[in-house]
Amino acid sequence: MKKIILIVVAVLVGGFLLIQLVPFGRNHANPPVVQEPAWDSPQTRELAMKACGDCHSNATTWPWYSNIAPVSWLVYRDTVEGRQKLNFSEWNRPQREADEAAKSVQKGEMPMPIYGIMHPEARLTAAEKDALIRGLQATFGGKLNGDGQQDGDHDDD
Repeated sequence: MKKIILIVVAVLVGGFLLIQLVPFGRNHANPPVVQEPAWDSPQTRELAMKACGDCHSNATTWPWYSNIAPVSWLVYRDTVEGRQKLNFSEWNRPQREADEAAKSVQKGEMPMPIYGIMHPEARLTAAEKDALIRGLQATFGGKLNGDGQQDGDHDDD
């Protein structure tokens, strides 16, 4: 029985070491910042970069665990997808989801809960969250009505 456990552990460790050779998720070079939005205030920019910048800009700070597969694969994928949806560093191209940003923060969808666990510095106080929502509305549009929904947005559709 001990021999079987030892073989299983050796195979798992060997597999873990082998997947470190897979290059996917290792491209930690940040593209250049081309153009930022016309932020309504420096505070909005600061809050947006604090809570959203790692996934929604080209100024990503790559944490230590982003170098260890398979976590590196997930971090890289999430960052690429985040940049495709909304990128504060490439305001020279269409940002189709910019007007959704305030609503995503309001509903607690962004930043993603798992991100907040690993990045305590990105957790916003209630006052910071309110200021960010107001700032995103002022910068990108997407005005919320009294129900916390964007005008014309209804959950019962």
